[in-house]
Amino acid sequence: MNWINNFVRPKIRGFLTTKREVPDNLWRTCPISGQMVFHKDLEANQFVFPGSDYHERMSAMERLSALFDDAAYEAVKVPGVAVDPLKFRDGRRYTDRLREAKTNTEMDDAVLVGEGALDGQPCLAAVQDFRFMAGSLGMAAGEAIIAGMLRAVEKKSPFILFAASGGARMQEGILSLMQMPRTTIAVQRLREAKLPYIVVLTNPTSGGVTASYAMLGDIHIAEPGALICFAGPRVIQQTIREQLPEGFQRSEYLVEHGMVDMVIHRHKLRETLSRLCRVLAGGRKLAAADKPVASEAAKSPPVESAKLNGSPHAVVKPAAGVSAKESTQSGNGAAKDKPPASSSVTVDQAARGKDKASKATPPPETLPSKDPPPASGKT
Repeated sequence: MNWINNFVRPKIRGFLTTKREVPDNLWRTCPISGQMVFHKDLEANQFVFPGSDYHERMSAMERLSALFDDAAYEAVKVPGVAVDPLKFRDGRRYTDRLREAKTNTEMDDAVLVGEGALDGQPCLAAVQDFRFMAGSLGMAAGEAIIAGMLRAVEKKSPFILFAASGGARMQEGILSLMQMPRTTIAVQRLREAKLPYIVVLTNPTSGGVTASYAMLGDIHIAEPGALICFAGPRVIQQTIREQLPEGFQRSEYLVEHGMVDMVIHRHKLRETLSRLCRVLAGGRKLAAADKPVASEAAKSPPVESAKLNGSPHAVVKPAAGVSAKESTQSGNGAAKDKPPASSSVTVDQAARGKDKASKATPPPETLPSKDPPPASGKT
């Protein structure tokens, strides 16, 4: 009986009463309208809530998959850096925070750089993942951005940056602030190579990232409702002790005041980036391709191109019934224009015309001799 009570009955009871565990992220709630959306439907809609049009944050892998053709890209290798150079510790050790962030995000650091094709055009993109310590800029993130820009210079490809960060990483102190001028120099390398550098500002982008490479692009695109600032609105309001206008430091406010070029919905973001890359990179390619355009005269059938003494010349094909010598003289301008010969003109008519031409032409005048007259014998 003990075997039945201790093993069989609990086993049967477990089959009948066991509850299935529901994942925490099975349903997503919109922070604006409170609407609940199934996570598969939200993912299919590019993480945009259909009711309020609120743009949810995307991971770095999801960004690159949505950007490149067939969601295919290759991660760019990033140089390694020191893990904890300052041996920093606040409430927890910095190494423990890094280990937890790597486990949750499956990333080495806050920036992921990918190389792929955007509508058939080679392109490189770097994405900051806000899940990794709020997308903060540290030595590893700075090295990733610099490596991506230098790779774009090497491949002569456009570079796209998706910025999402809370600023510099305080656990690395001055070493994190040094990434601001280093990334600025990498941006200058893109400009010297005349390559497009497009920045997409997502929610939120603030701190030292806004003060450096995030605001140095050729074109700045912002997602709707994204917070873009150096210091947050709460800090500014507490500092100046005044009420800020509605929508202060949001995408729509900044595009009206000239800080952002355009605000693009996420559904139209990919085609906009593709068009901008083709326009900016296409102009550079046309300027570099030093090829002369053939004129209409050179394309006409009776003209052939040839090289004489190392320089191109136009060789005119002689018409039917005309000798090569007459054609050359007419082409060089040695002979005057002649009317086309008619087949009805006889030999006698040609002879009479020649006699009339000889009679009408006066004889050449005799010019006086330039020699002095002979001296006479008389003095």
